[in-house]
Amino acid sequence: MERSGTDVTDTHDEIDFEIDPEDLDAAPVQATPSEQLSLLVNDLHVSYRVFGAKKIGHGPGRKPSLLDRLSRRSTADPAVREVKAVRGISFAAHHGEAIGIIGVNGSGKSTLLRAIAGLVPPASGTVHVASNPSLLGVNAVLMKDLTGERNIMIGALANGLSLQEAREKYQEIVDFAEIGDFVNLPMKSYSSGMGARLRFAISASAVPDILMIDEALATGDAHFRAKSKARMDEIRQSAGTVFLVSHSLATVQSMCTRVLWVHEGRLVMDGDPREVCQTYKEYVHAKNVQRKNVAKSKKAG
Repeated sequence: MERSGTDVTDTHDEIDFEIDPEDLDAAPVQATPSEQLSLLVNDLHVSYRVFGAKKIGHGPGRKPSLLDRLSRRSTADPAVREVKAVRGISFAAHHGEAIGIIGVNGSGKSTLLRAIAGLVPPASGTVHVASNPSLLGVNAVLMKDLTGERNIMIGALANGLSLQEAREKYQEIVDFAEIGDFVNLPMKSYSSGMGARLRFAISASAVPDILMIDEALATGDAHFRAKSKARMDEIRQSAGTVFLVSHSLATVQSMCTRVLWVHEGRLVMDGDPREVCQTYKEYVHAKNVQRKNVAKSKKAG
């Protein structure tokens, strides 16, 4: 287990995670040791530039005048703010691992996955992959106005299946997603849970070497999480690697062989799922107590 020197005591206000009672007693996933690397992230940095960022506050009791606003519009420097979403993260992943990524909202978890998948260019650092990652999120391909049937075919083709393979996998995808006759209706009529199940079923249908799942199981019930875990195990046993971003610590513990805790874009901890999740829960509890004490002192004052 690794713990970085990053200080996480003075940070994010919005802290949350979920506990799923039905998963608490689940047996930990058994690792499938392999010396073969599937992915190597080396000192990765990702930044966003936000244009038109507004400064907070104009001084006590003073509102900006029309002249102030016109003056700001005429300046050559349009307010630009740089957001550092990922800051110097490095780790290696091996074939057969299921790696969970946890952290508070805005900590950089999803950006890290998107950078690994090649959807976000790094500001610096490198990402080396043994094969093209499949990010669960054919969201850019799935279209709400089209039926589930059409989206399954489009999504399967986007995942690299041939037309014949997509047709052969069609009923398997429908059955796995448990959407029944809704497959003939537009996706805009689906609940969030149905949409999440269909996205998972499509993304996992091709058995990719590297599968990345971003919050896809958040709306699934215990039955669907069990099916998803079995599917992830199949991918790992076929020498694949799985990444799972989730706020559900129990789901992460029951599905992953290793957990990365990311905070403010930095890798804070990397190790055994139960140890990392327990340390994270203790941190969250301490921050919640601190926040309540601050609120009480403000109210008393």
